[in-house]
Amino acid sequence: MVRWRQSPAGGNVEDRRSSGIPGGAAGGAGGIIVILILLAAVFLGVDPGAIFQGGGVPSGPTGPSSLSPEEEQQLANFSAQVLGDTDATWSRIFAEDLGRTYTRPTLVLYTGYVDSACGQASAAVGPFYCPSDQKIYLDLDFFHDLRAQYGAPGDFAEAYVIAHEVGHHVQTLLGTTQYVEAAQGRATSQAEVNRLSVALELQADCYAGLWANRSSAQNLILEPGDVEEGLNAASAVGDDRLQQQSQGYIVPDAFTHGSSAQRVACFRSGLDHGELGSCTNCGGLSVAGV
Repeated sequence: MVRWRQSPAGGNVEDRRSSGIPGGAAGGAGGIIVILILLAAVFLGVDPGAIFQGGGVPSGPTGPSSLSPEEEQQLANFSAQVLGDTDATWSRIFAEDLGRTYTRPTLVLYTGYVDSACGQASAAVGPFYCPSDQKIYLDLDFFHDLRAQYGAPGDFAEAYVIAHEVGHHVQTLLGTTQYVEAAQGRATSQAEVNRLSVALELQADCYAGLWANRSSAQNLILEPGDVEEGLNAASAVGDDRLQQQSQGYIVPDAFTHGSSAQRVACFRSGLDHGELGSCTNCGGLSVAGV
């Protein structure tokens, strides 16, 4: 059970759950575009989440929620608290380590489909961060999938998911995301594009671990089993494990997020060392991405 010494203030949350399209069916041209994008991504072997800028892990198909209203509200409250704690922690890191002011992101809760500055997205792509509007998008039903489909239960596993997406926000503030996108534009092969995507994701995993380390020194109380929940979640969403489950074989050149071992190692690196420099070796990206 994730606990804090003092309950953190909730972060910026934009609740769009009532505006989602029920039953997983999108209407109009926007829904058709999303379907075409997802089909093209599957055909090309590209992770659909990457299309929507920094997606965390793929989820299952959208549909009626698997959560009761009470469970959903509890998860909404918990997500806001985790975001608030990441706000406080990264604000200290930026001030103490970089001499900069941290700009807090917004968490958008939605159901089914959502419009972002990066385009319309389906919950099927999983949680994702959009650099263009500096918002994290999350369908809370993903946490049910995390437990039931990926075998990664626990509230610290859920906190890891949010902290990973916040890691992408940190990369945007530091210019790392922009550096990687420019490098991908110059890439001469899809394998190189994918390698750069893996580097970005692994660093975000490390930043999630870094948050846990620095927060635990101030407010977060890590109890027995919490770290294991986070490591299990990182392992559960490794590209090799997901590919093996979905197609029965592994294609390393098609990795976009990193293997289970890589994701666990990078999360552990941030967690053990708690320094920005400890995340340089995860994917080969420095703090500024150069």
